[in-house]
Amino acid sequence: MISRRRFLEAGSITAGVAMASSVRAAASATECSEQKAPPSIASLKSRKNEATPITREERAQRWERARQLMGENALDGILLMEGTSLKYFTGIRWWGGERTFALVLPQKGSPFYVCPAFEEGRAREQIANAPEGENPDVRIWQEDQSPYQLIAQGLKDRSIANGKLGLEETVRFVFAEGISKAAAQTTVTSATPVTAGCRMIKSPHEIALMRLAAQVTLAAYQATYQALHDGMTQPQVEELVRQAHEQLGFTGDADVQVGEFSAFPHGSVTPQVVHEGTIVLMDGGCMVEGYASDITRTFVLGKASEKMKSVFDIVHRAQSAALAAARPGVECGAIDAAARKVVTDGGYGPDYKYFTHRLGHGMGMDGHEWPYLVRGNKAKLQANMTTSDEPGIYIRGEFGIRLEDDMHVSENGAELFTPQSPSLEDPFGKA
Repeated sequence: MISRRRFLEAGSITAGVAMASSVRAAASATECSEQKAPPSIASLKSRKNEATPITREERAQRWERARQLMGENALDGILLMEGTSLKYFTGIRWWGGERTFALVLPQKGSPFYVCPAFEEGRAREQIANAPEGENPDVRIWQEDQSPYQLIAQGLKDRSIANGKLGLEETVRFVFAEGISKAAAQTTVTSATPVTAGCRMIKSPHEIALMRLAAQVTLAAYQATYQALHDGMTQPQVEELVRQAHEQLGFTGDADVQVGEFSAFPHGSVTPQVVHEGTIVLMDGGCMVEGYASDITRTFVLGKASEKMKSVFDIVHRAQSAALAAARPGVECGAIDAAARKVVTDGGYGPDYKYFTHRLGHGMGMDGHEWPYLVRGNKAKLQANMTTSDEPGIYIRGEFGIRLEDDMHVSENGAELFTPQSPSLEDPFGKA
């Protein structure tokens, strides 16, 4: 996983500054990684054996649901390319850049794949483990041929050339344009009602994986917190988070923002050092069998100011209000409104003045996916949806406080996968 701060470093500053910053960060992280892990991290036990992979049978059930949703949304088929939706429905982990690798799943009839000829071996060994993977229809194209013509021919062979084909939302424009030109009689539209329609509602197995991911990240944060001391740099703290996740058996990381820079919700590129009495905001997660956690903890080493405590209390109550409001049948926008009212009533309104972002986002195989808990979203929550619950107050030039836990909508209400943070000075409830 690439942290948000490293993404910002890569994309928003000049090459010279970025290079210098990267060298400093790499040096600090390397120095930290070469040191023996502190006791709080070294004592962590791996939970890897608790994570059971998604099975082929489960993916076959997803195909059945997808075909049902195609029928309800007047789609004759959907097309998937590299990304989490392809992995969700098939288990195929693909990267291919500008070369077309695609699955077309018709509402009726057998699927077909379009694959670069030189990648056929890699494709077939993964397709074999996908639903309907025995004797698959794999159509290969050489480097000087058009994959779009193969897609168009496949649609004709399935008698849906004059029908409606939904493209998964992350399919690049260059591919969508090529398909539209080659299959001119086909109506190309969005597959989101099918892909999001399937992925938004989690199975018990998916929920168990997400619960484990959230618990792992919280344990990694707590172990890191116990190892912190005055004078640590951002890269050193972030390396501790990485080590802790690794000790627990998974790959994970976090952004760390200190003091006034915690008022930047997704971080600053400015180098920072942890000191007693200053806010530290830690935001990140891990992946467990392809499912993400996204947790934020905000705390202070030593004593917090009264203003910091007051803001924390408002954010904590806002998170609780959102949790209490979440249940099947409630509009997504109403959950945001419940948290935002607490923040505004606490003196940090109106609107987005201090609580500068939406309350939350859906979670699953992507850290951000459908549905979104944001003003104006009239989509209604359903049982077994999973989202973040992350209100925040950000006071520029001073500090920011965000609390984030991952939320599961149950039949009668909602739950957080991890306990809420009790306070700035006791963020993990151990006092």
